Amino acid sequence: MASKKWLLLAFFLFTTVLSDTTDITNLIAFKNSLGNPKPLSDWNPDVEPCNLDKENWTGIICGKNGSVLGLQLENMGLTGTINMDILSEIPSIRTLSFANNGFGGSMPDVRKIGLLRSIYLSNNNFSGVIGNDLFAGMSSMRKIEVQSNKFSGRIPESLTGMSILVDLQMQDNEFEGEIPNFEQKRLKVNFANNRLNGPIPRGLMNQNATSFAGNNLCGEPLTNLCKISKHKHTLKTFIVAIVAIIIVLTIIVLSLLIIRSKTKPKNNYKYQQTTKLNNNPYKFNTNEIQMHHHEEDEEKNPKRSENGGKLQFVRGDRERFDLQDLLRASAEVLGGGSFGSSYKASLLGGPAVVVKRFREMNNVKKEGFYDHMRRLGNLSHPNLLPLVAFYYKKDEKLLITDFAENGSLASHLHGKRKPNESGLDWPTRLNIIKGVAQGLDYLYEELPNLSLPHGHLKSSNVLLNKTFNPLLADYGLTPVVNKHHGQEFMVAYKSPEFTHHDRTTTKTDVWCLGILILEMLTGKFPANYLKQGKGGSSDLETWVNSVVREEWTGEVFDKEMKGMKNCEGEMLKLLKIGMCCCEWSIDKRWDLKVAVEKISELKERGSDEEYSSYTSDGDAYSSRAMTDDDFSFSANLKPT
Repeated sequence: MASKKWLLLAFFLFTTVLSDTTDITNLIAFKNSLGNPKPLSDWNPDVEPCNLDKENWTGIICGKNGSVLGLQLENMGLTGTINMDILSEIPSIRTLSFANNGFGGSMPDVRKIGLLRSIYLSNNNFSGVIGNDLFAGMSSMRKIEVQSNKFSGRIPESLTGMSILVDLQMQDNEFEGEIPNFEQKRLKVNFANNRLNGPIPRGLMNQNATSFAGNNLCGEPLTNLCKISKHKHTLKTFIVAIVAIIIVLTIIVLSLLIIRSKTKPKNNYKYQQTTKLNNNPYKFNTNEIQMHHHEEDEEKNPKRSENGGKLQFVRGDRERFDLQDLLRASAEVLGGGSFGSSYKASLLGGPAVVVKRFREMNNVKKEGFYDHMRRLGNLSHPNLLPLVAFYYKKDEKLLITDFAENGSLASHLHGKRKPNESGLDWPTRLNIIKGVAQGLDYLYEELPNLSLPHGHLKSSNVLLNKTFNPLLADYGLTPVVNKHHGQEFMVAYKSPEFTHHDRTTTKTDVWCLGILILEMLTGKFPANYLKQGKGGSSDLETWVNSVVREEWTGEVFDKEMKGMKNCEGEMLKLLKIGMCCCEWSIDKRWDLKVAVEKISELKERGSDEEYSSYTSDGDAYSSRAMTDDDFSFSANLKPT
């Protein structure tokens, strides 16, 4: 066995050295292909180009592992043509910059480096037509700068298919014809001073008007309107007629559906949540993660970086990795929520982690964001999902956490089960709610300055590890989440106090805990969580209140909850705790400490004598069970 390990290690070292030697050979060959290579006189084949992330050769961009990530050969008076065949033999290259030189010839064939993320060719002597499909399939490309050359012909259509392209500079050339329709939402373009004509496409109407100056263009954002020909007017009339027909047909179909729906039962909570959980609209694409791996040249050249950074670890007890490790890891989509998508990344030779994308986190500046993330990283409790690391960018953030093997509580309560698979039993549910309460209590102690220590407590944010121990997720994020987005989607803003008085208090998270308790006991999903904006009255608590006010019946509990023998009394206690946490009146609502204390006292089974009034068929609770001295319960769930 030892000899096999030695052979593997020797093979790894041999292939690494061979790769480095090959890179050196190719770089020297590229240097020799240039018309004026004197500025690269320190490219010495006897010296490694990179010493880890430090460059030994001029113009080389190095990665942390010593690989060559790119070339930054700017303002060097270099001439000749760019030999992409040689550069394509260096597999680690991701960015190329030859700006402000004397290169000529046609546009380099960038497709030969399929994973290229940025190309900078501005202020050279390139000319000719750029092939219409030159950029087809280049899904990793983010930045293209070809301004101040002599390119001609039409703007390539293949540019419109680059989903993560954010910067396209093509001004001061000789491009002609109409501009194709770009639909990338974050894209910034500049087509000024060319020979373009026609209307500006709808997808670019949000750009600055100066980006289209010096052409024969019309329409927004320019002040000159486009003239509509008679042919276009006739076409418009035809389109209006078609739309009118479609609207009439739609009304007829909707009317039939409404009539049909009246025969179906209302308030089908489980159907709503199961549909939400079992029809995942996300399809995994590695580019979804790659778009966050910002070019190393942005670190070398801060002028090009909007606000990029490195992966920031907030825990000292985790093995370190970087964004390249995440890119190399096998990944799968876990789902999408109100903040963004989540991915499971299985690191090579390491643990699985979860990468969650956040786009609505600009409530604080960079320094404030860093401070808050470090504060969350210092939290440590058996019932909190640990924050491992984070990545900061102005318009987008990544949070990396541990992976919970058994998924979310919501998936177990409302998701589709395999044949013969039972739901969560009572002992498991009791253990989960005890852990949730303890984790929430810890957040209250460690984040005393936040009125919402959690802010987004719901069943999909309660994760379960391999032993079904609960882990609270997405906690403590209200200070960094954009205010409007938070009020649209976060659970705390569905509370009665925010719905009616536009405020939250230190008891708002207690209300969320109460709703979670009712959800666990009944198996019904709080349908008002699916609504954007203020929550209004909760369908779940209203339903529970209507049932218990008429008669304390066993039908309130989830029929799929097993292990209920001799435990009805304890279940009733937990139901009463949940309802006391759901009080609409903040003054009457329990404090968290009281709720945690009562929950901790619960047992899996109670005594037969104490709850002998519970009928043998489980259909009704007696009034004596309602007046237990341990609870001062008013059941005032909704203002009269």
